[in-house]
Amino acid sequence: MSEPGTARLAESDVVHVAKLARLAITADEVERYTTQLGGMLEHFADIDSLDLSSVEPMTHPLPLSNVMREDVVKPCLDRGEVLAASPASEDGRFRVPPMAGEA
Repeated sequence: MSEPGTARLAESDVVHVAKLARLAITADEVERYTTQLGGMLEHFADIDSLDLSSVEPMTHPLPLSNVMREDVVKPCLDRGEVLAASPASEDGRFRVPPMAGEA
């Protein structure tokens, strides 16, 4: 593969990675992916060259907080009314067709 620290990507690198991933790619795809991935690596090299020593590491760019409401009991639909509107019910529950492979 290409030397570490360089943004150059050879077609043989793309073919090698495709083989490891068990992907069958055409010659046209090798050429296209080499160009696209090479562009990505150049962008990553640009990012690597930035002085980020004064930037504090973070796990997310925005502060996160869970927004939870109080658990309040509210009126809901009547079980019998809901089951009456269903195509089939049995023993106070919805009756559904069996899953494939189940008896």
